[in-house]
Amino acid sequence: MIEKKEIKKVCPIDCQDCIHKMMMITALVLVVLALFLSVKTYGAFKANSFIGQDIYPQNTISVTGEGEVSAVPDIANFSFSVMEEAKTVEQAQSKATEKMNAVLDFLNKEGINQTEIKTTGYNIYPRYEWWNKEVSCEEGLCPPTDRQRVLVAYEVSQNISIELKDIASAGKILAGIGSMEVSNVSGLSFDIDEKEDLQREARQEAIKKAQIKAKELAKDLGVKLGRMISYSTNEGNDYPRYAVMEKSMAYGMGGDMAVPEIPVGENEIKITIYMTYEIK
Repeated sequence: MIEKKEIKKVCPIDCQDCIHKMMMITALVLVVLALFLSVKTYGAFKANSFIGQDIYPQNTISVTGEGEVSAVPDIANFSFSVMEEAKTVEQAQSKATEKMNAVLDFLNKEGINQTEIKTTGYNIYPRYEWWNKEVSCEEGLCPPTDRQRVLVAYEVSQNISIELKDIASAGKILAGIGSMEVSNVSGLSFDIDEKEDLQREARQEAIKKAQIKAKELAKDLGVKLGRMISYSTNEGNDYPRYAVMEKSMAYGMGGDMAVPEIPVGENEIKITIYMTYEIK
């Protein structure tokens, strides 16, 4: 009879040590995998950051164009001031108010709308002068002159700007205001009430000229134009085509009031545009 022997399986390495090493290897693999995925993700985000953005081309053509439109102004702008002085603020204000009310009454009778009249400043200032003090001389010797600052009056001024919609009445209004002994009449200028359409017309002309220049330049260089990559504009200002009003009337000199002729002329609206094209 054959005797059965018990066979024991013996692990060459301790099981606990095997499990520990396997866990370490697994953790290391996960760390490496995480680093790899992080690098790939960063690269993808960096690449996607340029989506929708244009890289400015190195080869370009830049041109300018200028458009100009002329029109007859339909608005007249000017300003005037009333200035009075007195020993007290109340007296100065009373005198200035009386004169200004007379001017405003004249404007109202001439049909000037209240919306066309605007106060741009109202000021009250004390006016000082330097006076020599009275000094006594003894034994023929006089001390150096001593001076003191003395309040002599208060000045009150009110500044008014007017925007005349009826430009034909500008001469009559200026003559009337000047005859009322106001302190200053100045700043006469002419403008166009609604000039957006004229500005658009000038802009279209400028764009057309710039496009023609770009095509001609590309042809001369033997290249083809690509897309337009930049555009800017300089709206500029209105330039009057007339000589400023001649001084045909002396304001407030006591003579007969003469109505000056106010040549209106034309206003030029100029617009300059700047365009850059890509070269294919």
